[in-house]
Amino acid sequence: MKDLIRIAVTGPESTGKSMLTRQLAEKFGTVWVPEYAREYIDRLDRPYNEEDILVISRGQMEREEQKAAVAERILFCDTELTVTRIWSEVKYGRCHPWIIESLATHPYDLYLLCNIDIPWENDPQREHPDLREHLFSLYFNELTRRNCRFEVVSGLGPERLLNAIRLIRKNTDI
Repeated sequence: MKDLIRIAVTGPESTGKSMLTRQLAEKFGTVWVPEYAREYIDRLDRPYNEEDILVISRGQMEREEQKAAVAERILFCDTELTVTRIWSEVKYGRCHPWIIESLATHPYDLYLLCNIDIPWENDPQREHPDLREHLFSLYFNELTRRNCRFEVVSGLGPERLLNAIRLIRKNTDI
């Protein structure tokens, strides 16, 4: 198997992860893994529950492996299991052991943690407009605790993309 650089774009809701991931994949000429939770929840005919977070986590990982098979040298992932861990712990006060174990065995070469410096955009799937600072600190602390290689991406509009590109080049051989 070819050496594949995996970059996770992570962070709290409404921080531009999906847009940034798509833009980075276009810039670097590769594929990207969309956020599976959005698709999954859109198909539900009921409110999501705790068990759905595990299904979403497994679905995200499955989609990532599918895209990894066709990626060119680098793969960008819109969210990863840190998101489902924090989501589960904030919503339910606990996290399924499979998610925690998978986090330990599936690291990324680089995590881009999206800052909360862009305006909140309302969306039916978003739940915590008043907890942005708290949620950001949970991500920052979790990535630090796990000793992950990560950088905080800030900036509005095109500046955010340029900052992300600079951070990728600083931390990889791309």
